[in-house]
Amino acid sequence: MQILKTVREMRARAEDARRSGVIIGLVPTMGFFHEGHLSLMRRARAECGLVAVSLFVNPTQFGPGEDLAAYPRDFERDCALAAAEGVDVMFAPEGAAMYADDHATFVNVERLTASLCGASRPGHFRGVATVVAKLFNVCRPHRAYFGLKDYQQVRVIETMIRDLDFDVELVRCPIVREPDGVAMSSRNSYLSPEERRAATILRRSLVAAGGQIEQGERDGAAVARRLRETIEAEPLARVDYAEVVDAESLAPLGRIDHSALVAVAVRIGRARLIDNLVVEAG
Repeated sequence: MQILKTVREMRARAEDARRSGVIIGLVPTMGFFHEGHLSLMRRARAECGLVAVSLFVNPTQFGPGEDLAAYPRDFERDCALAAAEGVDVMFAPEGAAMYADDHATFVNVERLTASLCGASRPGHFRGVATVVAKLFNVCRPHRAYFGLKDYQQVRVIETMIRDLDFDVELVRCPIVREPDGVAMSSRNSYLSPEERRAATILRRSLVAAGGQIEQGERDGAAVARRLRETIEAEPLARVDYAEVVDAESLAPLGRIDHSALVAVAVRIGRARLIDNLVVEAG
């Protein structure tokens, strides 16, 4: 596996592959790999001739007081795991390689970023869209692989691809969970054993809300209210949001009569955890 640190090196590798007719698959990450990341790499390996993984803890998607400095990192371990999955290139730039001191250009996707994590983390998706646009330009992928745990991120990037005419296919990949249902996340490492047990409330609350809808409940506000109450019954959980929204527009659903996204963000200890469930009404 090649480890490339500069934009020039990565772009040259990508251009060589494209000239040879090789399909490039990109897995954008912030590192500290778990099975969720590895599942994306396997999918890319099965579908592409060259698999590139980017590893960059992107400062522009962290707000004031968020966990940029504390975000877990283990570069050597990540390289070993990626190599074991057959990754061809690890693109691991330093901050200065991605953002000049006077960097002044950002990508802002409107409407989709007004709710959920966009409302509680102002500026977060501007940072996400900007760094992903840069990665697309540098790595030149034909396909980019994203996990659906970050469902809002997927919709934001899909919209950016469409609106800015990127020649990239976004491949949606399913959420990977621990045996107890907790969605895999690098931030799970922040949790104590007691907090880790409490984290199961996210999945349990989503399954209960999905059951309500499947049994005929069509009042989005009623489902969201019950969702929040279920989470708040866990003493260690602090709800950031618990909402039922349209699965495409991410707008709140008054009446659930088509595809709905049930989405939660919950703080447990010093970890902010997110999870979601898509439910087809009827």
